[in-house]
Amino acid sequence: MPAESTNAIDRDAEPFVEVDPTGRFGRYNDLLGSGAVKKVYRAFDQEEGIEVAWNQVRLRNFSDDPVLINRLHSEVQLLCELKNKYIIVCYSVWKDDERNILNFITEVCTSGNLREYRKKHRHVSIKALKKWSKQVLEGLEYLHTHEPCIIHRDLNCSNIFINGNVGQVKIGDLGFATIVGRSHAAHSILGTPEYMAPELYEEDYTEMVDIYSFGMCLLEMVTLEIPYSECDNVAKIYRKVTMGLQPQALSKVTEPEVKAFIEKCIAQPRARPSATELLKDPFFFDVKDEEIDTTG
Repeated sequence: MPAESTNAIDRDAEPFVEVDPTGRFGRYNDLLGSGAVKKVYRAFDQEEGIEVAWNQVRLRNFSDDPVLINRLHSEVQLLCELKNKYIIVCYSVWKDDERNILNFITEVCTSGNLREYRKKHRHVSIKALKKWSKQVLEGLEYLHTHEPCIIHRDLNCSNIFINGNVGQVKIGDLGFATIVGRSHAAHSILGTPEYMAPELYEEDYTEMVDIYSFGMCLLEMVTLEIPYSECDNVAKIYRKVTMGLQPQALSKVTEPEVKAFIEKCIAQPRARPSATELLKDPFFFDVKDEEIDTTG
């Protein structure tokens, strides 16, 4: 091939700003999202020929706690072993000691997160919301019956992702939430107290905290409103949640069946059904499994 045409191809190609130690994954400079301690970039898997997400956690945020760093590393590695179509796939994890960054590669969903997707598509039937909810519960059932049991601790509509072309949802941001969720300080930085079960504040909880958060996700899906948006600060949310006061958004749910199902999910911990029990609930009787297209 003549030299000039090779140069033309190089000019058209997007340059990688970083490549992983194995040479398989290349990172672009495009930011897909960022949080208090994590940045997510668009990346490419050269082996499979697919776009992926390159997650970077700046470990200096945890620099005074090497135990926490090691646990974060091992929990993200555990994620790479999870195999469920309703959980975001984690392909690889490694630590960049020089820059003090934990990198991990995950799959990327075509339509972003459920919060953005739902805002964009305001007219969605209850049947569609039930399909999404059922898939989230299938993912939670897998996590909660896993050995060891995995608790998400930070489930909300911004870390449930969707492939809109097939209507498939997947739970993401897992290992990260798991690790920082134990510390109130970290939680206040991440900031999703609207979804936190009251017992999480007591630091005495089980996987049932995820069921509570799931109930709040469904409430947001139905009302397009973040629960407890009537509160203008975290302290007021904390007060309402610990006193057992329901979010105002619940009064806007007009379908009795939907309202009753959400109330089941956000009940007191002992009264809350498990993911397995909720999947058998009459609420899902009109959702056939084969209607959930999970190809691709």
